[in-house]
Amino acid sequence: MKILIIEDEIRIGNLLKIYLERESFQVEAVLHGDTGLDRALHEHFDLIVLDVLMPGKDGFTVLEELRKIKTTPTIMLSAKCSEEDVKRGFDLGANDFIAKPFSPGMVVTKIKEILSIPS
Repeated sequence: MKILIIEDEIRIGNLLKIYLERESFQVEAVLHGDTGLDRALHEHFDLIVLDVLMPGKDGFTVLEELRKIKTTPTIMLSAKCSEEDVKRGFDLGANDFIAKPFSPGMVVTKIKEILSIPS
């Protein structure tokens, strides 16, 4: 299964990539919302991990534009996790919303749950 990580913090993107590759996922990580949206629209991914706060297109904008064309399951990540932000993410079609800091193992577990993969 193929996962796209759209995360502007290189350290977080790389850490998630390592954890997911250990679980035999194919992973592509990009640093910008514009690039991530382009990849998500033009390639098949089984799930997208999407940071909210990024330069250029933020995660909300990426998800809103993605949902006009695709229903790829999406988990949003954010250091700023107000009730409004969580509600907005779900209203735009996010499958889950995870606050930073987080355990990479927990993110892997959430991905497996969404994709119905036994742990």
